[in-house]
Amino acid sequence: MESDNRKKSEFRQIILGYYRNNRRNFPWRSTTDPYAILVSEMMLQQTQTERVLVKYVKWMEHFPSAAALSAASFSEVLAEWNGLGYNRRARYLQNACIQVMSDYGGIFPKTAEELQKLPGLGPYTSRAVSTFAYNNPEIFIETNIRSVFIFFFFADRNDSVSDRELMPLIAQTLYRENPREWYYALMDYGSELKKKTVNPGRKSAHYSKQSKFEGSLRQARGAVLRQLTKTGGRLLLAEIAQTEGIDYGRISSAAASLEKEGFLIVSDSMCSLV
Repeated sequence: MESDNRKKSEFRQIILGYYRNNRRNFPWRSTTDPYAILVSEMMLQQTQTERVLVKYVKWMEHFPSAAALSAASFSEVLAEWNGLGYNRRARYLQNACIQVMSDYGGIFPKTAEELQKLPGLGPYTSRAVSTFAYNNPEIFIETNIRSVFIFFFFADRNDSVSDRELMPLIAQTLYRENPREWYYALMDYGSELKKKTVNPGRKSAHYSKQSKFEGSLRQARGAVLRQLTKTGGRLLLAEIAQTEGIDYGRISSAAASLEKEGFLIVSDSMCSLV
């Protein structure tokens, strides 16, 4: 027990020591505004930080507050989101802000439990916003955090490691004096770790490689929304296929899936944003 406690204490010192000398600077880390932090968390889901950085700055210039985003047309929202992919995140983000404005008087909830009641905020996002905006000592995990704990505590394991095994360790090692700084430190250490060794996250039972984008339905969905937000009107599916250089069948399937999710109206091979 004593050796375990010592190991956890040393682990915390290593992570915090690294962070104090090598911290990464991002605009969403220089604020405690829950809206700005929610925007970053939504954008960072399944998207590389480098791609998010440019989009985030432009987004905050265009929609500086929950009030501004909730009042915008969805086509305007999609136009600013274009390039990030997984467009339903943009809808969730706007709907969350609409609910904050209508149900909370424009003030974001402070607890993870209340935040999770907002559209599109699952356990991770609600706890991350609670921690980074309000410095609440939440327990959560994401890709870089997962890599750090597997690297330090399961290096000798040959079989996969589940999040169920990691979560108690995350709780036991949490730096409760400043959980915001602690989680930023874990994320930065995990990011650097992947550059210097084989990604420890591959040992995770939840590890999966992202499917190829080129030739995917995801690529076609993005193409349909890109053309519609660019023109702001109605377009023939065949026109989109020709402009984007994607076969008609895939564009048609993409439009059908987007219509099912409430993004488009498709009629007689024509489509338009809702």
